[in-house]
Amino acid sequence: MTAPTERNPWPALGALCIGFFMILLDATIVAVANPAIMADLHSDINSVVWVTSAYLLAYAVPLLITGRLGDRFGPKNIYLIGLVLFTAASLWCGLSQSIEMLIVARVFQGFGAALMTPQTMAVITRTFPPDKRGSAMGMWGAVAGVASLVGPIAGGVLVDNLGWQWIFIVNVPVGIIAFVMAWVLVPSLETHPHHFDLLGVALSAGGLFCLVFGIQEGNTYNWSAGVWLLIVVGVALIGAFLYYQSRVKTEPLLPLGLFKDRNFALGNLAISAMGFSITAFMLPVMFYMQAVRGFSPTKAALIMAPMAIVTGFLAPAVGKFVDRTHPRYIPTLGFVTFAVALVWLLLIMEPDTAIWMYMLPAVLMGVSNACIWGPLGATSMHNLPPQQAGAGAGIYNTTRQIGSVLGSAGVGALITSRMAANGINGGIDQASSGPMPEFIKDAFSSALAQSVWLPAAAAAVGVVASALFVVNKKADGRPPTPPSAEELESVS
Repeated sequence: MTAPTERNPWPALGALCIGFFMILLDATIVAVANPAIMADLHSDINSVVWVTSAYLLAYAVPLLITGRLGDRFGPKNIYLIGLVLFTAASLWCGLSQSIEMLIVARVFQGFGAALMTPQTMAVITRTFPPDKRGSAMGMWGAVAGVASLVGPIAGGVLVDNLGWQWIFIVNVPVGIIAFVMAWVLVPSLETHPHHFDLLGVALSAGGLFCLVFGIQEGNTYNWSAGVWLLIVVGVALIGAFLYYQSRVKTEPLLPLGLFKDRNFALGNLAISAMGFSITAFMLPVMFYMQAVRGFSPTKAALIMAPMAIVTGFLAPAVGKFVDRTHPRYIPTLGFVTFAVALVWLLLIMEPDTAIWMYMLPAVLMGVSNACIWGPLGATSMHNLPPQQAGAGAGIYNTTRQIGSVLGSAGVGALITSRMAANGINGGIDQASSGPMPEFIKDAFSSALAQSVWLPAAAAAVGVVASALFVVNKKADGRPPTPPSAEELESVS
């Protein structure tokens, strides 16, 4: 297993977490700004959903290879390059004058985020000893959970006071500070040579794009034969990618041998479900708060503030218990409470529900997030050998982002479908330009509430996956034997 470096690894982790916080913030901060973007850029719901989906898709696709880049050229170097790209693209987003320009800028922003993300988990795995990784992942989990939940709050404040453009421009000074801190505090770690599978990248990118585009644009094209063909092509390309990876003898982009570790395999399924849930529930909830209830972006976001507060308070404390308890207990509890909180929330999403009632499921979501992000990462990465830390982190973050982008596309399609079923076609676009007529509020809120069943179902998948974790140590207390090089290359 990895030996700790001579220098204290905590300052380096703190520096990396600033940039990590920023890129995760941008995955959710747009949710609260969607109505303002729609009105200012004269867009519709499908185009606005692409502002999030384009970022998540560009974030997800390169992660399999950016983890390897960190192993090959050093996690510090790749992190800094990604941070520069992300910060520059953020400024581009803030200066965009059309929805098309904003979507393109978000693609570059997502690619910068893809370069940065695997390096944080790789640094944890390579600089912290195994018995301290739970605490380190607790900090990482606090950042991941709080960023995902603080995003809408920060977005609301910025949109109300400065305009939607500032949800992106604010990244510029933060990015500069993060760059200086990472340059000074993050150590240069040993590099390992790697083969880069560009054909694998092309197959996975093409498959994901076709699948996401087909799902998200299905309603726009009335689920025509062409849409279904695109989805089938996407699935076929992903299948071809997996088959190709099973035949690569040198160094596959997706080392399927890593999935022989049960916790790693189940952890990837669980984090994908979490990415799906956290992204999918924000869109309908923010539209409900602003369109149905008439709240300002700030007020709408603050109603869900207990999530961020509770997560930030509990996550570090929960991390201390990760190394002492069975790995299935904490994440399973987290997914159960998250599913319950989502169902609770959708049941009270009515035009006249008292505001305080939303605080209760929000608190429960805060508890669940504290129990999921850090503990799930620590358990998933625990048994991987040091030389595969970058690849493992890349896979883990890829599955999380794939879940997020599918959640964004899926909930957008479901909202549009439920609107049509409730007889209010175009209602969500009209809602962005002024107060909602009273006679459609019930149907509108009902459609949004029904769409929350989708992230609740994804959370239930997380319950099953995390409940199947096995212990991280043998009966004699020694860590399990990591997979051998032959096993890592094997796909049987």
